Amino acid sequence: MAQEVRGVIAPGKNEPVRVETIVVPDPGPGEAVVRVQACGVCHTDLHYKQGGINDEFPFLLGHEAAGVVESVGEGVTDVAPGDFVILNWRAVCGKCRACLRGRPWYCFDTHNARQKMTLTDGTELSPALGIGAFAEKTLVAAGQCTKVDPAVSPAVAGLLGCGVMAGIGAAINTGGVGRGDSVAVIGCGGVGDAAIAGAYLAGAAKVIAVDIDDRKLETARTMGATHTVNSKDTDPVEAIRELTGGFGADVVIEAVGRPETYRQAFYARDLAGTVVLVGVPTPEMKLELPLLDVFGRGGSLKSSWYGDCLPSRDFPMLIDLHLQGRLPLDKFVTETIRLDEVEKAFERMHHGDVLRSVVVL
Repeated sequence: MAQEVRGVIAPGKNEPVRVETIVVPDPGPGEAVVRVQACGVCHTDLHYKQGGINDEFPFLLGHEAAGVVESVGEGVTDVAPGDFVILNWRAVCGKCRACLRGRPWYCFDTHNARQKMTLTDGTELSPALGIGAFAEKTLVAAGQCTKVDPAVSPAVAGLLGCGVMAGIGAAINTGGVGRGDSVAVIGCGGVGDAAIAGAYLAGAAKVIAVDIDDRKLETARTMGATHTVNSKDTDPVEAIRELTGGFGADVVIEAVGRPETYRQAFYARDLAGTVVLVGVPTPEMKLELPLLDVFGRGGSLKSSWYGDCLPSRDFPMLIDLHLQGRLPLDKFVTETIRLDEVEKAFERMHHGDVLRSVVVL
């Protein structure tokens, strides 16, 4: 039987979000209803609100979430009612050419729930990244639920559902950071700081944080940065080279998503080094590089979608590392808020006052 719950919707482009009554249907085949316990306020939600993703308003926002499975539909065997899970927005299909080649993190046919959640008047909602978790309960594909140790705080666990996983994965999975490597991270918001934490966790000898905000650079040090560079005052390419014996970093992670910072990343890496783009560009952005430099410097230029993560592999591992005291996920939680405070959280995010605001239900 369908349930009515509270949820946060974006009614139209750049309009303030509001709390509405949401109708959540019973799970169909391959689906699950999850009672949401916590959901982070991610920049992607702001993009949805601003119309930067698509114009399929109204959106049910929220996607960086953790909670407890309440019910499952026909054919669901991987999770059961009562399981504590982290929600992910790339439920792999297991059948596409990437999955069949043993590379499910590149799955070409990720899926969401088939049924739609609605307003009480029947208006269909577009769930952000197929999740829509700024709500007391949400309907998802069962493959979007990853079971983890329930000893972890939901406010911390949910962050792996998007930004923190993207950053950690950019370092460990995409960048392949290893023991003794030098790493530079350009852009020290939530994703960049997660990349710093990932590089530190992987055993990087030198982790250089680059940003134009001294507050963010100070936070980056708490995540594992060994050096900081304010690129408003200093040429970051020269600074990174100076800190790496004149060579450049083995891995440079660009967590801004702009052509000018990507060029900095490209030239700040060592010969045969790796550049990882995890910052999300906008459609109109163009990049121009001398092709001879691309050829002559060698190495790898990579993009990182969701940190090239495989939730079933990475979420439980990272939660275990956190519970062991080896990964400080709690440092990403700046504040906990209510559903009706999401609009204010967007404002604080815009001004760079928080790493993550987390809605706790």
